[in-house]
Formats: sequence, structure tokens, C-alpha cells
Amino acid sequence: MKAGQVKMKCVIFLCSIFLLVATFAQAQQKRYVVIDQDAMGPAGTDMNSMLVFLQSPNVDVLGITVVTGDGWRNEEVAHTLRLLELVGRTDIPVVPGADTPMIRTKQWTSIWEQMYGKVLYQGAWTMPRSAHDANEVPKLPEGIPTTKAAAEDAAHFLIRMVHKYPHQVTVYAAGPMTNIATAIIDDPEFASLAQELVIMGGSINPHTDDPEYLDSPRHEFNLWFDPEASSIMLHAPWAKISVTTVDVSIETHFTAEMLAAIGKSHEPAAQYVAHYTRKPGDYLWDELAAAAWLDPSLITRERYVFMDVSVDKGISYGDTLVWTDHDQPSISLQKAHVQMDVDWPKFQKMFVQLMSAPTPNARDPQMRATGESKR
Repeated sequence: MKAGQVKMKCVIFLCSIFLLVATFAQAQQKRYVVIDQDAMGPAGTDMNSMLVFLQSPNVDVLGITVVTGDGWRNEEVAHTLRLLELVGRTDIPVVPGADTPMIRTKQWTSIWEQMYGKVLYQGAWTMPRSAHDANEVPKLPEGIPTTKAAAEDAAHFLIRMVHKYPHQVTVYAAGPMTNIATAIIDDPEFASLAQELVIMGGSINPHTDDPEYLDSPRHEFNLWFDPEASSIMLHAPWAKISVTTVDVSIETHFTAEMLAAIGKSHEPAAQYVAHYTRKPGDYLWDELAAAAWLDPSLITRERYVFMDVSVDKGISYGDTLVWTDHDQPSISLQKAHVQMDVDWPKFQKMFVQLMSAPTPNARDPQMRATGESKR
């Protein structure tokens, strides 16, 4: 064989190795996530947090599972399907989950309130926009979706994804935890096969005058709505648990300046947020939980503590419980990375940039640059 031919073969071999390494590296950078959400919309923290993932080029959203929480499940499913139509990501499955908590009911909670005091926010049970039958899907401001939800149920979808991609899937839970707990009960391997659990929920000692937390600092809706599910979830053997608490969430606000900056972009996600945001000023609850998973450097302080939720049917029912290494109970508990403070300027910049960008892998987005959607 001539020297030139040998040299050429070596070059081809080296190029093949380089391409193989590059492909492997690219695959390693891809991050898998299943979004479990009480998806009230349009816009608002539930839907905007989905966009944080959808707008990130290195994130593969395997599916969105939906649970009753801020609104009724069926309406939330419709909002989610419509969002995906508007930004051009109808390839992502939307999977209905639990429509009620495991044990807590609205009627029982009303009796509990007579003894222990009024709970200011109870999601679908008290939200004016949810004042309709639980199975009804009312006229949506953004339009009724033409795509359909998956026939599979949320728990089995979650289980199937962690078995398909063992130790690679982050489970992002930003609503009540009923779907997650059901998956744990149905498959004892579920939690251990996930890469990480990310929660928006829990409250320890928020520094605020907000009446919802001022006199009830351990109360937070996502963990409170289904306490049994929350406790089951926190006892499961996750490799890592990251928790975005009320404490850190109230350091954020969706400012008018942020909304105006996003509105300057003609991209579908930006127009969706700009057109359907009811008013600036709300906390960026779920958006922060999603963004901090993408970039952990956003969090400037955290506590690494044992965490649970009270299932005592007395005054503490649904409250967040935490312990350190020095005072933990003897029962088996999981430690969690509990976020306490955020680099607010850095998060602001990141959120505006993500919302203003083109949606990766979008096909036929129905959101027009004028802010109106095609019906």
C-alpha cells in the first residue's frame, strides 16, 4: 500500500473518531425532563415554566403530565395542548393525571377550616376562573386546541420514561404531587431510576408581609393540597432532590420592564407571554425552579436538610417539615437541597433571553408576531 493511501486512511479514521466523540459529547449535553404541572393558563407561572424548558436548546422534554391544582385537570390539559400548538411543539405528548388529591377533599377541608382557620388559596377549589364543573373545558382565551391528549395515564408515562432512559430523566414537579406519588406506589423502582427530582414547593421561613405566609410560614399550596402524596414523594429513594421554596420564590417578580422587553421579540413564545400575561408583578414560582435546574449558579444560598410534609390531620396538616443532622427523627427521610436565595439580576436576564428566543425544533407555530393566534 502506498504511503499516500495509508495517510489518507489514517485521516479518515481520525475524522471518524472525532465525529464519534463529537456526537457522543452532544448526546451527553442533552438533558431529559418530564414536566409534571398543574397547568393553569394561558401564560402565568405554570405555562411560563414549561416555556423555560421548551426554549432551552439542550433540553429534551419527553412529555408533560398534568394534575389538578391551580385549576381543574381537564382545563389544564387543554391549556397545555394549546400552548404547544402556539409555539410549534405538538410533538410533545400531554398526559392527563390525577384529578383529585389522594385523601384531602374540599368538603373535609371546609370542616377543618372551621376548627383551624381559613386557608386563603386552595387552587381549583377557590380560584374564580375554575368556578365551573371539574370536567368542563370552558372557552379558552388562547383558543381551543385541535390536538388531543395521550391515552396513557400520567403515572404510567412517568414510569415508562425512567425505564426508557434510566438515571437520565429529571422529574420536574411544580404542582400537587399526586402523579409522582402514584408512580412511586405503582413502581418501587421509579424514584431510584430517575436522575433527579426538582420540586417547586415547600415553605420554611419566608421574609414577607404576604398574608398567605405571614402567619403560616410553613404553608405552601403545592405540598399542602395533597399532603399524603407529598410525604410519599419525599420518602422515596431519589438520587437528588432540589426544592424551590416560597422563601426564594418571593425574591422574584415578573416586572413590567421584563414583560416589555419580552414583548419586543416577534418570536412565538415571547408573543404568547406578552399577549396573555394578565398583569406583571406576580412571583416567578415555577419559572425559577425550572431555570435553577438549567443553571444552578442562579441559587446563591441553599440548605441541605431532611424534608417531609405533615399528614397529621390537625392544625399542621400539609405543612412543610424540615430537620438537620442534629435533630432528625429516627424514621427514614430524604435530604433535599432547599433553595433559599437567588441571584435576581442574573435570573431576570436569563428569563427574558429565553422567552425572547426562537423555540427550538418548532414546527408551524400558530402564534403570530402581532400577538394574535390563528384560530
